This record gives sequence, C-alpha cells and structure tokens, in this order.
Amino acid sequence: MENRITLALSKLFERHRIVFWYDTKKELRSDFETLSLPRCRKLELTNNEYRVKYRLLREEPEKKFLLYREGPQPADLDNWLLDVQLAHGEFRTDQVALWLSELELGLEFSDIVQSHAEFFQAIRRKDALKKLLRSDDTPGQIRLKILAVSVGCEPRMDAVVEGLLQELSDEKEEKIKLIARCNLDEFLWEQMSRCYGYKSAEPGMRDFVIELFKSCYAMGTDGQANLNGDALVFLKRWKDSRLFESCFEALSAECADVLGIEQDLAKRDFRELIEVDYFRLIDQKIISDLVRAVSARTISSSDVALWVRQRRQGHWYKEYRHLYNAIDYAAQFIFALSEANLEMESLADGVQRYSHYWYRIDQLYRKFIYHVRVSAQASLMGGLSEQIENLYSNNYLMKLGNRFQSFVDSASRWEAAPVRKQREFFEYSVRPFLRKDNKVCVIISDAMRYEIGDELLSLIRKEDRYSAELEPALSMLPSYTQLGMAALLPNKNLEIADNETGTVLVDGQSSQGTTNRTKILQSALSGKGQAITAEDFMAMNREDSRDLLKANEVVYIYHNRIDHTGDKMHSEGQAFEAAEQTLEDLIKLIKKLTAANANNILVTADHGFIYQHRALEESDFSSVDAEGETILYKDRRFVLGKGIKVSQSLHKFTPAQLGLAGEVEVQIPKSINRLRLKGSGSRFVHGGASLQEVVIPILKINKKRQSDVSAIEVDILRGASSVITSGQLAVTLYQTGPVSDKIQPRMLRAGIYTETGELISDSHDLTFDLTSDNPRKRELQVRFVLTRKADEANGQEVVLRLEEKHAGTSHYKEYKSLRYLMRRSFTSDFDF
Repeated sequence: MENRITLALSKLFERHRIVFWYDTKKELRSDFETLSLPRCRKLELTNNEYRVKYRLLREEPEKKFLLYREGPQPADLDNWLLDVQLAHGEFRTDQVALWLSELELGLEFSDIVQSHAEFFQAIRRKDALKKLLRSDDTPGQIRLKILAVSVGCEPRMDAVVEGLLQELSDEKEEKIKLIARCNLDEFLWEQMSRCYGYKSAEPGMRDFVIELFKSCYAMGTDGQANLNGDALVFLKRWKDSRLFESCFEALSAECADVLGIEQDLAKRDFRELIEVDYFRLIDQKIISDLVRAVSARTISSSDVALWVRQRRQGHWYKEYRHLYNAIDYAAQFIFALSEANLEMESLADGVQRYSHYWYRIDQLYRKFIYHVRVSAQASLMGGLSEQIENLYSNNYLMKLGNRFQSFVDSASRWEAAPVRKQREFFEYSVRPFLRKDNKVCVIISDAMRYEIGDELLSLIRKEDRYSAELEPALSMLPSYTQLGMAALLPNKNLEIADNETGTVLVDGQSSQGTTNRTKILQSALSGKGQAITAEDFMAMNREDSRDLLKANEVVYIYHNRIDHTGDKMHSEGQAFEAAEQTLEDLIKLIKKLTAANANNILVTADHGFIYQHRALEESDFSSVDAEGETILYKDRRFVLGKGIKVSQSLHKFTPAQLGLAGEVEVQIPKSINRLRLKGSGSRFVHGGASLQEVVIPILKINKKRQSDVSAIEVDILRGASSVITSGQLAVTLYQTGPVSDKIQPRMLRAGIYTETGELISDSHDLTFDLTSDNPRKRELQVRFVLTRKADEANGQEVVLRLEEKHAGTSHYKEYKSLRYLMRRSFTSDFDF
C-alpha cells in the first residue's frame, strides 16, 4: 500500500505544487508519517488552516506541500483552504482515486471510472487505456477509448463495430459480454445511434448487422432505409477490407437469408443492381440474367462490356471473374461473327483477310471456352456454350473452311504471295540481322497459331521498353511439327523421308531433335548456331545464358506446351489452358533472353491448329479413307504415301506443288474434316490446309533503352456548381484517351477530404482502362456519400482527391484534386 501511495503522490506532484490528503476513515496516519517524498514538505491540518495558508502562499510560494487531514473533508463553508484545494490537487486513497492517479486523470473523471469499475480490474486493460489517453480528452473520448480497449481495436467507432462484427461472425461473445460487465453497453448503443442512426428496442450486434445490410440494400435499390449515410460508408469500407473479408462474407450470407434477398432479386431487372455488391446473390443474379440475355441476343456487346467492367469493382468479382469474362467474350464473339464477311477472292486474299480480321473470331472463341472451363460452371453456361459452339462450328469454321478449300483445290502451287512462305523464314527474317552483324534469338512455340501470336504481341507491347511487330506467314503443307520445324531452319531442299516416321530432311540431314537442328544451324553459320529446348534454357543461370548467346550468332529455342497438351487424347480438352500458360511461358522466356543481353528476338510457330471443344459428329469425319500403293504415315488431318488415289473428299498434292523434294505425296481431308484414327484425339488437330492451321505468326521483338510505357491521364470534370449542398456529390471523371499497349490503365482511389486530410466520404477504387475512341464512352460517373464528419466542415473548403498507389508499396500519393465549398442546409439533416 505504501508503495502505491508514494507512486500516486509522486505523479500528482508532477502536476501540482500543493496536494490535499483527507484520511476519511482515519486509518492511514502511519502511512503519512512514514512517507518520504523528496523536496516535498508534509504538514498536518489541525485547526491551523490560516497559518498553513500564509506559509503556502506567502512564505514559501515555490515549495511543494502535502497537506494531511485525519478525517473527512470539511464542508465548503467551513473549509478555509477550499480556494487553494480547487486550484491544486487532491489525493484520494479509495480505489477510484488510485486508478485516476495511475492514469494521470483529474478528479472530474471520477464518475467515468466509477461507472466502468470492472474495466479497471485488469492491469492489462488499464495499461492499454493509459497508452491511448491524451491530456485534452473529453469524457466521451475517454469512454470511446475504454470501449476500444475492451474490443481490442483502435479508438474509432467504425473499428469498434468491425471488431464486434468479427466476433459475431466467429460465433463468440467474450467482447460483447465484457462490454456489458463494464457497463459500456448503454454508451455503445448511444454511439451506434449517433453514428449510424441505429435504434432498436432490443439492440444487439446481430440485429444491427441485419439492419445494416437491409438499409444499405434499400439505398442501392431506391428503398426505404432506417440507417443513415454513414452506415452506407461503413459497409463499403468494411466489405473492401482484406482484414474483415471473411467476416463480411459470412454475415452477408446470413443476412441475405434472413432478409429474403433471393426472392427480392427474382423480381428485379439486373440493370438496377449493377452498382450494388452487398450480397453474393447479386452477382449470381446478374450473371444468370446476362447469360440468358446474351443467348437471346437482346443486349449489345458494348453494353455487356460496360456492365462487366462496372462489376470489376465489386466485392465478389474475383470469385466470378471467369464467368464475367466468358459472358463478355461470348457477346463479342456473337457480334464479331455477325459482322464478318467470310468471302475471299483467292487463296492469298483468304490468308490476308484471316490475318487482318477473321483470326479474331478464333481468339474470342478460345477465350470464351477457356473462361467457361476454368469457371467450372458447366450447367449455368451450358445453353450459351452450346450456342457458341454451334455458331463457331457451323457458321464460321465450316463455312470459312469450305470457301478456303475451293482455292486450295484450284491452286497449282502452295503459296500465298505477298505473304511469306514458312521455309523462307531464315532468309527473310533471320538473315537480315546477320548481314548487319547482329545476333538473333528465335523462339519456336509448337502449335502457337496466329491468333495466339496476336495476343502475345499485345502482352509484349505492354511491357516497358519492348517493341514488337507481327506479320503472318504461310506454313508448309502438311502443317505438322516435323515439316514446320524443318522449314524454319536454314534450308535449300526439304524432303519428307521415304519411311513411316514422318521425319523431314534438311539438305539431306535429319531435322529431328535439337542435336540435329544444331548441326544444321552450325553448318549454315560456320559453327555459330545452337538449338536448345526452352526448359533447358530457363534452367540456366544468368552467366551460362549469357555465354550461350555470346558464343553464337543464332540461337533457336524450342517451346512445346500447346501441341504437347493437344496431341494427346486424354489432355486435348486442355488445349486452351495450355495456350494461356504458353503466353506466360513466352513472356518469361523473352525477359530471360533480354536479361542475357539479347536485343533481337523472333517468335514463330511450326504450325497452327483447329480446336472444337464440343464432341464431334459423324459429319466432321471424312466419308472415305486414304488409299494408295504405299501409305507411309497417317494422322487426323493428313496422309503421307506414294501412289495415293484421288478422292472427292480428300485433296492430293505432289511434292513439287508443296515445294518439297523427293517422291512422298501428301493428301489432306477437305475443309475441316478429320480422318478416322484409333487411339488419337479428334478435337485438337493440325496437318491440314485450314486457315487456322496454316497461318502462323512471326513476331519481331526488340528491347529499347528508354521507357516507352505511360499511364492514361484522367481529368475531374467540374460540374455547374462547385458547392456541395447535400449529403451526396456526383462527379464525372474523364479518361483523356483510349488505353493501348503503350498507354496503360491507371488505377486511382477517390474520396472527399477536409483541409486537414480527414476522409469525409466513402472511398472508391477506380480503374481507367477504357479502349473506346468515343470520348463520351470514356466518362465515368462516381457518386460520393458524405459522412457525419462532413457537417464539421460546413462553410469550409473540402477537396475531392484522386490518389495513386506508389509502385510497390501500400502508400498513396495525390494524383489530382478539385476543391469544393461545403454549404449544407440544415434541411439536409433530415432523411426525408
């Protein structure tokens, strides 16, 4: 006890020169007499008040005094030292007084400590509170800090509510019970009423959260809300918090069930829900309705793109992103196909039209199928998938294949000038670098058809300091790996081996495998060429990769994921997933090459492919099989042999027509038909003469020294007034131009702040990635909901601030801002 008294008095003397001690129960005289305080005089009050007062104020006005009186404090009228006492401090030895002393709080806070005595029983809570207290705290602020310590959060009401909702979600009640034991529950519900407008005959956190979701949903759907705008701001911040994400989702599901949200959504048009994301059911409703509308073709692809873009900002988008993307690609596919004119005037015209326009339909189909598969929602997407499959197969693939086949049939030689032949690749794409004494690296990705090369082009151009160009080339026929790989090497004569292997000879040398390909390169380059697999190159350290490039004029790197996946019956259905992974692989490969000092890179393919995700029908197969004197090699889309018989369903080529040496003839099924072959997949095929198989990409990539990527600019458009007069503010943000490969999207956070930097509205995370050339379609409307704290800024200037995250950090810096004058009428305090 003595130590506690000494400690408490020492702290009091840090703030007061004179301290009064009334020993009401007359039991602490011995403690007073044995007490020793440095530089402090002890005096006992025994009817000597006047003498003591004179000494305190006249004789020793600088000294510290402890004035002890055995017994209670006299009545004010009888207390000659009352004025001195009121001007200085009083030491009390009851528990509340000791707590006040430990917290360095004045006696005016006695009622607060007394009211919440249970809170102070725990040293840990008391110490935590002491760290939060400030000398200018009001009683309300102290109570809020006591409440915050009880909950284990920062002393803000939104943090208290988040903590209690987390506990509710965890099905625990320690914190809310502690609040009740500490007599803080009345204060809690008073603050809930003051901050969020929550009132209830039986207040509780479960009741509050139900009302919270109910009111915010009503605000988003023009319904009647019982809570105020601050409740909406709280919900938006809470749902966007990574820390409380699982808590929000659990309580959202519970409240959706209690409030009958599913039944309510069934009666609504999905368009009125685009900006609402408080329940998972809303995304399910929007997706379901979009699927039906796209299938029925009652909405435009541009509208679908806009709605999907708006949903990207929603809480559940990450969970449903593959479905949203699938719907978007489906709408684009239907529109692109409806606009496509599949007519052509020649074989060369068909190749050029495909590389300019039609490839996009294949690309959209691939992206749709990929996202549907990854979403794993076959039932939901079944009807739309079937429609896309039918359109792709019957209205595009078959029609285009049939029309192109007519020109294939009439062609005397396999060529499509001015489009380069694949076998000219080395002379026309590689040799120009060598003439200028420049090294070059060639990446050959097996079965990377033209539309995948186009997507790779876009991805590369988005990388800083990388430039890229894309042109088409016409692959060899038949469009299979051994011949395509051979044609890309330096060559004078290409010959299909007269055996059952399908191997291709380059100037008499086998081109099978990297060892033989290295020999061919070194023969043409005086030993300065090397062939290597992508796996082996990626496994090299930086020093080894640099040594490889330093030692060779030309390096060929062979990548094989699409063909490796698609050529197997058990995995052909994953061909489009392999295409996505291939794009990632190639970007990593290109970056590793540039890190090894490669400045000139070419990316191409041996052939393309046809892929139809649906099960094939009888009509997809050739009605006859290949026949001849000798059938050397047979695949789904081509036959190699001698003395092959002519057939109406199959087209025969002589080696000379295909630019090949030797005597091996080639026969392919017409259009997109397949040959029957046991133990082989039939959905992923290549070897034939369809545009998807024979138009291959050649990408020329260069690494620059200077940065060439920038983010799109965004402006704040000031409206007719710069005065805020209500609880909401609608603002138009304008993206100054379309996003492109080198002008990239900008991500901003928007909110309204006071001059001191306090947020007084909800906050919006915005992505500006619009590609439209129409300026009107690059405007974004944002509505800010003001909090109660905005009232404190009435009559002052506030700032609409756009902030951008500093790269690689969690910190934001100001991008642009616009000032407004806050002038809210008293009528804006009313909800209706």
